[in-house]
Amino acid sequence: MLAMPIPTTVCGLVDPLEDPVPGVGTYEDFNTIDWVREKSKDRDRHREITNKSRQSTVNLLHSVSDAFSGWLLMLLVGLLSGALAGGIDIAAHWMTAMKEGVCVVHFWYNHEHCCWASNETTFQERHHCPQWQSWAELITGTSEGAFAYIVNFLMYIFWALLFSFLAVALVRAFAPYACGSGIPEIKTILSGFIIRGYLGKWTLMIKIITLVLAVSSGLSLGKEGPLVHVACCCANILCHLFTKYRKNEAKRREVLSAAAAVGVSVAFGAPIGGVLFSLEEVSYYFPLKTLWRSFFAALVAAFTLRSINPFGNSQLVLFYVEFHAPWHLVELAPFILLGIFGGLWGALFIKANIAWCRRRKTTRLGHYPVMEVLVVTALTALIAYPNIYTRMSGAELISELFNDCSRLDSSQLCGYQQVSLCVGNTLPDRPAGPGLYTALWQLALALVFKMMITVITFGMKVPSGLFIPSMAVGAITGRLLGVGMEQLAYYNHDSIIFKGWCSQGADCITPGLYAMVGAAACLGGVTRMTVSLVVIMFELTGGLEYIVPLMAATMTSKWVADAFGREGIYEAHIRLNGYPFLEPKEEFEHSSLAVDVMRPRRSDPALAVLTQEGMTVGEVEALVESTHYSGFPVVVSQQSQRLVGFVLRRDLLISIDNGRKRQEGVVSSSQVVFTEHTPSQAPDAPPPLRLRGIMDLSPFTVTDHTPMDITVDIFRKLGLRQCLVTHNGRLLGIITKKDILKHMAQITNRDPDSILFN
Repeated sequence: MLAMPIPTTVCGLVDPLEDPVPGVGTYEDFNTIDWVREKSKDRDRHREITNKSRQSTVNLLHSVSDAFSGWLLMLLVGLLSGALAGGIDIAAHWMTAMKEGVCVVHFWYNHEHCCWASNETTFQERHHCPQWQSWAELITGTSEGAFAYIVNFLMYIFWALLFSFLAVALVRAFAPYACGSGIPEIKTILSGFIIRGYLGKWTLMIKIITLVLAVSSGLSLGKEGPLVHVACCCANILCHLFTKYRKNEAKRREVLSAAAAVGVSVAFGAPIGGVLFSLEEVSYYFPLKTLWRSFFAALVAAFTLRSINPFGNSQLVLFYVEFHAPWHLVELAPFILLGIFGGLWGALFIKANIAWCRRRKTTRLGHYPVMEVLVVTALTALIAYPNIYTRMSGAELISELFNDCSRLDSSQLCGYQQVSLCVGNTLPDRPAGPGLYTALWQLALALVFKMMITVITFGMKVPSGLFIPSMAVGAITGRLLGVGMEQLAYYNHDSIIFKGWCSQGADCITPGLYAMVGAAACLGGVTRMTVSLVVIMFELTGGLEYIVPLMAATMTSKWVADAFGREGIYEAHIRLNGYPFLEPKEEFEHSSLAVDVMRPRRSDPALAVLTQEGMTVGEVEALVESTHYSGFPVVVSQQSQRLVGFVLRRDLLISIDNGRKRQEGVVSSSQVVFTEHTPSQAPDAPPPLRLRGIMDLSPFTVTDHTPMDITVDIFRKLGLRQCLVTHNGRLLGIITKKDILKHMAQITNRDPDSILFN
């Protein structure tokens, strides 16, 4: 008996469920990931590995290595980020010093290290040594006189312009994503958005080089925010070594959350603050497992940075302080005043900076980024050089302001009149001398300059962080208020305010503490950080006993700033750039329903849908080509509109293209089938294309009368891309993340078309 030939309509079928198609399940650029699908894929993968581990020793070892891979990845991220941060710190210190002179013995030493190595340096004149020569000494042979000052001034401007030009030119030519802070984009990426190349190799290389150049140019910016971007780039690149993270976007975002903690850990030497920063400010999805791994990665990064010792003082913290005097309850009033100032400054800065950035985007100013950077650099250098407190780098300035005066201190901020009464190294409150009055005037001018120049600097096409400039503004204000309180206490120690706790000859007021509290208040006002900021500040300074003043100022700052607008600077930049970010802290207070927000609206054409059978390949391709939607609901038929599932546009196109190549006989007249069993066909019909494997059989649905506040909560907590709206089981419409953001923009009287991406 002859065997009957098997018809090609059955044997040649390709089912994406049984035979995975390359590209299916991936995402296009500027799209949002499907968190639910990604987590489901990872659960299936984990279940399969666990089941196989019982079968053989090899599979058991594979299961153990899979479980350990996350910790190994965290170790690598911590080591690489710590090493890069150490290199950035060393290079930035050296190039910043190069603007003023060079070490003639060892040219790779910065000013501080050059004089440390000298045997001719005294404590009072620790910044002066024959090995370090200014540009005037090298060019003219003398460091005194007007001509030497002009030579130094011109060389300072020359190096500043050169460094900033190289920074902006490299960013424009090789990695446009390397500009800015990076934190708004990382927040958006962690919420599920995809920006291809933002965390790539080129971006990392250019960001490191241009960050050093931008900081060294003397612009009013910091390296702390961009270091978070650098750490996330390291994590993203290292993820490609592990299949579990390379192929799953949700798992990769867990690693990026930990990397954000690493970035703050190496920026400030604050590992615990870094973990809390990632949890409070950056992360969208932060499970307990990510908390432990963040803690481990931040620890490794901090240890690596400590081993490199970039500051040369064996300290991990950036601004180590040793305050001896305890604070008194009466001082809470000026601390709260600093909080109010920080909140007002934060709100004003956000409004001014966003207005300037919007002007940059909408006018001809944005067409000349190189010219803008050069003009701002020239302006900064011209105004900054004559004032010692604006000439020094932001980190140096903050360190100087946090400093508590000792007997051997030669700083102008310690220019008090001498008194004979002192106990050990602790000095009592003393009357201000001429040196201190000069320093206060210079600080007041530096405050005005910093407040104005930071507004136009943040957002330019160079890497620019905001932590250090914001802290500098607050530290100057705090130091001015601290000195004022100190003088008030000295001349009025018998008044009712100071009586009982501040006697004559006692060290009552610590101006450096006020600078520390002011720095926290201003940074809190700009970023709206609270818990993580307080922890970062006490890790940063080692001032553990001053947590209550820091908490009071930070909380006041947040309350005052929130009275003018709930958005921090990063959320404001996310909205300015039109990224689809659903802010978890923002409340939805409108009483609208799902039917009010869904598409299609009453005046719109009917919803584009696919039927589970009956449509041909040509009809499906025509539907996809004629629309720009990211996905299509699948219904039983056009008449019933009963929902079956949901198919993504990208998966559909890839599967059809793959079917044409790999399945014999698939043509435009072939049926597209989403059912479990292939329907009967005419003998001469071309083979059908089975696509049930790419269909989501459990799409999220809400009814048309679901309140929008519940719908928004579902989108936030599950990380949805879209949600289908039904009425008695029949499909009515669809709500996407973009629809929700546009609706929220309309409610708050903002332009709904400012949401650019899907």
